[in-house]
Amino acid sequence: MRRPKMLYVQEFKDRHGKVRRYFRRAGHKPVPLPGLPGSTEFQEAYQAALDGISGGKKEIGIDRSGPGTIAAAVASYLASATFQALADETRRTRRNILERFRESHGEKRIAKLGQHHVQEMVEAKAKTPSAARNLLNTLRALMQHCRMVRMIKADPTIGVKRIKIKTDGYYTWTEADIAKFEERHPIGTKPRLALALLLYTAQRRSDIIAMGRQHIQNGSIRVKQSKTGISLEIPIHANLQAVLDKTPSEHLTFLTTAYGQPFTAAGFTNWFRDRCNDAGIGNGASAHGLRKAACRRLAEAGCSANVIASISGHVSLREVQRYTMAADQKRMAAAGMATVTKAFPNRTGTQTVKPRRKV
Repeated sequence: MRRPKMLYVQEFKDRHGKVRRYFRRAGHKPVPLPGLPGSTEFQEAYQAALDGISGGKKEIGIDRSGPGTIAAAVASYLASATFQALADETRRTRRNILERFRESHGEKRIAKLGQHHVQEMVEAKAKTPSAARNLLNTLRALMQHCRMVRMIKADPTIGVKRIKIKTDGYYTWTEADIAKFEERHPIGTKPRLALALLLYTAQRRSDIIAMGRQHIQNGSIRVKQSKTGISLEIPIHANLQAVLDKTPSEHLTFLTTAYGQPFTAAGFTNWFRDRCNDAGIGNGASAHGLRKAACRRLAEAGCSANVIASISGHVSLREVQRYTMAADQKRMAAAGMATVTKAFPNRTGTQTVKPRRKV
């Protein structure tokens, strides 16, 4: 499968045949990117270049952004305390979207951006509804900032219709998927440890890659979620404890790369996807799908939405309630069928049909 192109990354072979990669953007010095895409050193260098760290602390593009332009608005938002307070993953996603927005429309006046312009940009991504929603959410955040700093009077994103997402999101692992993965990756292996951390803590990939033995206290594992900032104390399930006891760990994080370094979120996603392939699990199975499977298990065990959220750390109960509603429907349907079976017992076989006489 062809690797997706990364923003501003150029790749070529030098005269010795060695592959080299650089972060290149007009008006800036090229930044060498070490290692392979997805590795810790590559991702750190790439993110540093995106953040403008390698070229100083100035926001990328701020020197050539004319007052009142979209480029100036984007630079102002990216340098704001509001943006800096966002979770790492959210900042990364929004920065990439805004860089593309600035690249295409940077010289235009932000005040002339109308609702119909935003609607057209959103509808242009109708084939990828999740990307359309991310674009709209990012533009709304940008416009709220612009109103606050008085760059615009009216928010052009108000009234823009969202593209409906006709999907349940990430594929939720089934019990058969889990059993298949465990059979392929026995206790004591790194893939099995990754699965156990995801399945028995119900946390996101960005949180489980940061977990280490220093976070375990009094039979619980302490987590401060990178996305929400919420602190959790999750009792360690016996199955997870059994995996931890038999999996060697000499580093600050349970999960490390082949070089003994902590995973980046993107690097872990690629590595775990390969381990799913090794186990023959398709259906788009992912690390996030195990977080959903953990919530499903809790719901099927009879836990309420509030109890599930106390473990998963969901801020909104709307997502969690999907699992409890599905589990309740299954239990109520089973109880209903048991009742109707008792009231109207099975009479199959009590009547005999006489064969017709041949004429």
